[in-house]
Amino acid sequence: MIAVLGLVVGAMVGLFFEPAVPVGLQPYLPIAVVAALDALFGGLRALLDGTFNDRVFIVSFLSNVVVAALIVFLGDQLGVGTQLSTGVVVVLGIRIFSNAAAIRRHLFKA
Repeated sequence: MIAVLGLVVGAMVGLFFEPAVPVGLQPYLPIAVVAALDALFGGLRALLDGTFNDRVFIVSFLSNVVVAALIVFLGDQLGVGTQLSTGVVVVLGIRIFSNAAAIRRHLFKA
């Protein structure tokens, strides 16, 4: 219940203040969102499998976002930022769809 309340409050604060993302961080925001979604779907899958651990979820969430952003940053420094960004999105997308399929199989027994 606390997480849902935090989500609602955070969404309301974001809508009210309309924060702007600094120009230097804008290339990393979509990658961070995809990495966060990967951790979210992984946590939901673990919850349905009965193996959810809140510490593992938090560490997975933070490390996914940081590692994905570091990979894209490294790509930018090497001059291949778009290729590494695409690679990160593809890998995390595969993981998201894999977790979504496992969640679907668990919920619908199909």
